[in-house]
Amino acid sequence: MYDKIIIGIDPGTNVMGYGILGIKAKKPSLIALGVVKLNKFDSHYLRLLRIHERVISLVEQFLPDEMAIEAPFFGKNVQSMLKLGRAQGVAMAAALSRDIPITEYEPRKIKMAITGNGGASKEQVREMLKRILNIADKDLDIELDATDALAAALCHFYESTRPVVSAGPKSWKDFIAKNPDRVK
Repeated sequence: MYDKIIIGIDPGTNVMGYGILGIKAKKPSLIALGVVKLNKFDSHYLRLLRIHERVISLVEQFLPDEMAIEAPFFGKNVQSMLKLGRAQGVAMAAALSRDIPITEYEPRKIKMAITGNGGASKEQVREMLKRILNIADKDLDIELDATDALAAALCHFYESTRPVVSAGPKSWKDFIAKNPDRVK
């Protein structure tokens, strides 16, 4: 039994990746990893329907507590951006329909959290996931969209367990105003 389950989604209109991360005693481990191939559907609308159905199915199967989803990156092709945004929105709507809170992460932030380098390659991300989560090579013999989704989930785990540091005073004047009893 896990303390928390996080589903990570790498949205796409040709391939959608997903990764399920279990947290037990503050230690993350791989539960499931996979892709949904959408290029067999001619219609973009049927692809969106399949994304919705598959996310609902994953939610019902693994009962995640939270979702981490990769935000679309800004490219030059506006049509591609629109399609990717729709895919992301459908995946989010599926999770929200089951009351699962969602956090969105930019690809650079995910790469930075996993590898320490926001410009890391997908292969570098996969290699670090393998090491961090002790995943066997045979279990990562899958498309990179799946490991990108798992990276989003692990990034979310790191972000949600990071201690909150309160913002200190902006200046000495601010400190004195907020702490008159400590100043003589």
